Amino acid sequence: MLLGIDLGTGSVKALVLTPAGRVLGEAARSYPVNAPRPGWAQSDPGAWWDATVEAVHAALQAAGCPGAGIQALGLSGQMHGVVPCAADGAPTRSAILWADGRSDQELERFRRLAPEQRARLGNPPATGMAGPSLLWLQAHEPAGLAAAAWMLQPKDWLRLRLTGEAAAEPSDASATLLYDLSADAWDFALIEDLGLNPAWFAPLTPSQSIAGELTAQAATALGLTPGLRVAAGAGDTPAAMLGSGLLAPGSVQLSVGTGAQIVAPRETPVLDADPVTHCYRSATPRGWYSMAAMQNAGLALEWVRRVLGYSWDDAYREAFGAPEGSAGLTFLPYLSGERTPHLNPHARGAWVGLGLHHDRAALMRAALEGVAFTLRDGLAALQATGVKARVLRLAGGGTTQPLWRQLMADVLERPLVATSTPSASARGAAVLAGLAIGAIASPQSSAEALSAPGPVVEPHPSETLRDAYARFTSLYPRLEGANP
Repeated sequence: MLLGIDLGTGSVKALVLTPAGRVLGEAARSYPVNAPRPGWAQSDPGAWWDATVEAVHAALQAAGCPGAGIQALGLSGQMHGVVPCAADGAPTRSAILWADGRSDQELERFRRLAPEQRARLGNPPATGMAGPSLLWLQAHEPAGLAAAAWMLQPKDWLRLRLTGEAAAEPSDASATLLYDLSADAWDFALIEDLGLNPAWFAPLTPSQSIAGELTAQAATALGLTPGLRVAAGAGDTPAAMLGSGLLAPGSVQLSVGTGAQIVAPRETPVLDADPVTHCYRSATPRGWYSMAAMQNAGLALEWVRRVLGYSWDDAYREAFGAPEGSAGLTFLPYLSGERTPHLNPHARGAWVGLGLHHDRAALMRAALEGVAFTLRDGLAALQATGVKARVLRLAGGGTTQPLWRQLMADVLERPLVATSTPSASARGAAVLAGLAIGAIASPQSSAEALSAPGPVVEPHPSETLRDAYARFTSLYPRLEGANP
C-alpha cells in the first residue's frame, strides 16, 4: 500500500492507495490560517505536524491497513509559501503562505530586473511567492532570518520533519521566483543579486525519487515503520495533475473553486520577460505546465449570493431565468484583486450598467457571466503562449450545477468534459511514492486506472454573450484608475 499526504492551506489529507489505483481510505484534519494583520496569511508548522499525525492514523484506520503495510510515502502541498527553519526543522517563525500580501512593495525588485533575468524566471511576480516573502523578511525581520538554516516550501518542511533530511524538488522550487526555468535549477546568481543566502535553498531532488527514510521518532508518532521510504513529492497543483491523469500536452483542465485555474501540460517552458500566465515544472520527469490563475470565482459568487440573500438553489433558479447577457448589466468580479491576465492586486469589482429595470436575478446572472468571462480571459492568455485548447476537462467543486456548466461552455465556446478525481493531490502524492519504489510502472499506467470521463457539455455560442464579453473586456481598462 502507498500513503499520500497532501499539506493544504487549511487542512492536511492522508490517503491510502493500492498500486493498482484503488483508494482504501482517507482522512483530513484542519488547522488555522492566522492573519495577525490585514492582508497577512501565515500558519504554525507545528499545527501542520499535529494534524498530519492525526490524519495518518485516521486514514490507516479507515483503510483497515496497519502501518507496517505501507510500502512508501509521498507528499504534496500548498505552493509558493516559505518556512524559515533551523537545521533540524524547528521553525524560526510562522510560515508565510501563498495568500499573504505583505510583500507588495518587494515585487518592484523583480520588476526592475533585466529582461534576460525576468525571462529566466518565466513567471509574473506575485505576493505570497517565496522570493518576495523572503525579501520582506530580509527588510523587516533580518535577525530572525539570519537564525534560519533553511527556507523550505511547506511540504518540503514536512519531509524534513519526517526524514531529518532537507531537500527541495522542481515543481515547488520553480514557483518561488528564484528558479531558472532555462537551466531547470535554482537561480543562484539571482539569489545572490537579491542579497539572499544561497545556503538557504536545499538541493533539488526529482519529484519521483526517494528523498529520505522515515526516522524512528516520526515513525512512532505516525504509526508507521522506521526506514519507510519517502518520495520527494510535488506541489499540490502538479500532484493533482498526476493524480487526475492530466499528463499529455494538448490536454487542458479548468478547475473552479474559490479561485479558478486553467492548466495545460507542455514539453518545454515558456521563457517570457513579461508573462501574464505562470509556467512551472510538473511532477513528471522533464515535464512542464502553463497555468492561468484567476482569484475570483467561487469567492466572488459566494459574496454575491450572500449579499443578495439567496440560497444557492434559488440563486441558480432565478439567475438562469434572467435574460442572457443580463439585460446589459456587467459584473467585474475582481473583489480581491486579480492575477491572470491583469496582475493587479489592487483591482476591484463592480456592477456596471445598472438601471431601474434590473432586479436581483439580473445581478446574480451578471455575476455568473462575469466569472465565466474571467475564465475566457484566462484561456485566451494561455492560448497566447501556444496552448491548443479544443476541448477542456472540467474539475472542481464549483462546476457541478448543470446550467452553470452550460454557461461556461457557451462563454468559452469549447466542449467541457466533466471529470471527477476526489482528493487528486493526495492521490498524486501516493502515486509519486509508488513511482519512486517501482510499485507503479509509469505515470501513464496510473492514469489508466482512473474512471472514464463524465458527460460532455457542448457549447451553444450566441452573439448576445459575445457582445456581453466584449463589453466586459472594455470595462477593466476604463475603470482601472478608479480603484483605490
